[in-house]
Amino acid sequence: MRNRLSGLILVPVGALAFSLVLLAQTVDQSGSAKVQNSASHPDLSGVWLVHAPAGASAYSSFAFSKDEPSMTPWAEAKYKTAKPAFGPNKKPAKDSNDPVYGCFPPGVPRIYLHPAPVEIIQLPSEVVMMFQYDRLVRHIYTDGRAHDEFLDPPLWMGDSIGKWEGDTLVVDVIGFNDRTWLDRIGHPHSEALHVVERLRRVDHDTLVDDITIEDPKAYAKPWTVQSTFQLRPGLEVNWEGVCEDEKLLGRQ
Repeated sequence: MRNRLSGLILVPVGALAFSLVLLAQTVDQSGSAKVQNSASHPDLSGVWLVHAPAGASAYSSFAFSKDEPSMTPWAEAKYKTAKPAFGPNKKPAKDSNDPVYGCFPPGVPRIYLHPAPVEIIQLPSEVVMMFQYDRLVRHIYTDGRAHDEFLDPPLWMGDSIGKWEGDTLVVDVIGFNDRTWLDRIGHPHSEALHVVERLRRVDHDTLVDDITIEDPKAYAKPWTVQSTFQLRPGLEVNWEGVCEDEKLLGRQ
């Protein structure tokens, strides 16, 4: 069983970047370092910022779609207790029971709804997503390993295993705890949550992520949503952000 760290991952960015460079290298028999060739797959590396599609601006900052998913009675009961700070049923931040206001990670796929950049670093055996939001770091392993079936405790951001299907990175995510929302308006999920992401670079400046959400305890059927990101090479990422008293700060 792998030892996994749940919660916030606070890593000095300089040290992390240095470690990622080391991960990208192997040592041949002569002792010299060489970089493994990953040219067979599209390179997703870069600084990306979520970009709402046309016509979605009315809800894109807090939900993936204006359409309600088909919830089970269990999920409907949970949803009615949510007190979000965004959306049609929004409450003042000081009255919200949104988990992020307790300084907990937002989870997947909700992390994509927060208007902060993400830097993607693609390595031969994994894809690393470094989020400005709370300095969260997500590892998507592409080395052929299986999911850790004995995660204890379950994870805030899930256990992510990736594989390439042509030009698309398919990411299978399980192993979640049930303490996050799927979006910023309070759609719940259980520990049975299963997320599949299909990331592809449709052009040089655009990254699309088709996200399928499956949770038989919470939803009558799987549902698919989409996030779109724009490449922002000149964007300066503020890695200093940390979680403080959310309700006083009026967290975005």
